[in-house]
Amino acid sequence: MPLCTQMSYVICTSPRSGSTMLCKLLSATGIAGNPASHFHEPSIDAWFGYYDLNKHSFASEQAALNAIFAAAFRVGQGGTGIFGLRLQRDSFQFFADQIKLLHPCKATDRERMEAVFGNTQFIYLKRESHLDQAISRLRAEQTGLWHRNADGTDLERKEPTYEAGYDYGKIQAFAQQAVEQNEEWVQWFAKQSIAPITITYEELSRRPQAFLSVILTSLGLDASIAENVPLKTAKLADETNLAWRTRFVAETKAGL
Repeated sequence: MPLCTQMSYVICTSPRSGSTMLCKLLSATGIAGNPASHFHEPSIDAWFGYYDLNKHSFASEQAALNAIFAAAFRVGQGGTGIFGLRLQRDSFQFFADQIKLLHPCKATDRERMEAVFGNTQFIYLKRESHLDQAISRLRAEQTGLWHRNADGTDLERKEPTYEAGYDYGKIQAFAQQAVEQNEEWVQWFAKQSIAPITITYEELSRRPQAFLSVILTSLGLDASIAENVPLKTAKLADETNLAWRTRFVAETKAGL
């Protein structure tokens, strides 16, 4: 496992907050690792699959976890000296439970994470508008298109989860979930005595290179590189998002 002097960073976020945009920006620098959801699915079997590991090759659960985290660490470094990781709030507890198995003598999540990943910078990425976040999530669930490359091609497309169409109840539920997940992150930071770099999706969208520079500086890297890093993703929101937002606000005010 990494030495305690190794530098890492963790992007703490929730769905549809711009984390793919930020991960792609950081990766494109060529010096800040390969940040991604290396532990996205709350399943050890899924983690074995991510890194092509045979779970029957290990004598103990701890040995297996050590191998998984070591593999993730290599991938997350992307050939650089920095490890990058994105953690979504809805799968965080499972991740935290696994690092506790690895380091049961450590008192806090932060201590366990730093025992695994080394010196760690935390980045809190959220969205100012929970309503826009909810609409973005519902449209992604309905269309299957989660992310698009800057050239307009699909970056991530899945099978649709819901039928297309405006749905007040689902938007309301997704917005409430976004509120709760952000509150959980804030509470966790306080409990862990963490003062993260805080960035909003809206700020990142307006000034991506500026916030990339802030992160590079915090990692002790050459911030000037940020000036020449282009956006790798395209915005998905369109007239439908705006129409649904207007309708939702009107129906909420009317008590419908």
